[in-house]
Amino acid sequence: MVDAVRLARLLQRLGEQLSILLARADEDRQTLREDEARLSGTKYRFVTAIEAVLDVAHHLLASELWGPAEDSGHAVRLLGQHDVIEPALADRLARATGFRNVLVHGYADVDDEIVLDSLDDLHELQQFIDQVRRWAAAQDES
Repeated sequence: MVDAVRLARLLQRLGEQLSILLARADEDRQTLREDEARLSGTKYRFVTAIEAVLDVAHHLLASELWGPAEDSGHAVRLLGQHDVIEPALADRLARATGFRNVLVHGYADVDDEIVLDSLDDLHELQQFIDQVRRWAAAQDES
C-alpha cells in the first residue's frame, strides 16, 4: 500500500526543484552560460529533480509490488506499464535518468548547451507530478 504522506512529500520535493528550474529557464541563457556558479546550481537542481522522480518510482514499485526494477530507467518505465503515468512520458523520463548519471558520475564531459536546452523540457516534470497525483487520487477512490 502506498504511503500517501511519503508520496506527497516526494512530489513536493520534486515540485520545489521544478520551481527553481522554471525560474532558471526564464533567465537569459547567455548569462547562465557565463555564470559558473548558477550553471553548476542548475545542474544540481536537475540531479535532485530526477532523483525525486526516481524516489517516487521506487516507492510506488515497492508499495505496489511491481518491482524490482532492473535499473533506474526501468523503474520509471514500469510506472508507464502500470498506468501511473503515460508510457511516452515514462520513456522520456527514463532517458532523463541517463542525463542524471552523466551529471552525477561525470561519465563524459557535460555539454552545457544540453543542460541549458533541457530547461525547455521542464513541462515533463510537471506532467509527472500531475499524472502521479491523479493516479494516487484514483487509488484512494477505489
